[in-house]
Amino acid sequence: MKCSVCNETIPEGKGKMFVKNNGRIFYFDKSKCENNFKMGREIKKLKWARVKETVEKPAPKTKK
Repeated sequence: MKCSVCNETIPEGKGKMFVKNNGRIFYFDKSKCENNFKMGREIKKLKWARVKETVEKPAPKTKK
């Protein structure tokens, strides 16, 4: 399971789960993430919470 804000993995038995009335589920690993989410801050604008994903590019095609 990953945090909905900072995208870090949450160990089993830790963190919080927040369920909205429409059924969407959000997971938080620390109170900093939870508070920023509840204040309505845009996650993509927070420098510390930017998703650090490595996008794998396909190998270049070789011409025969």
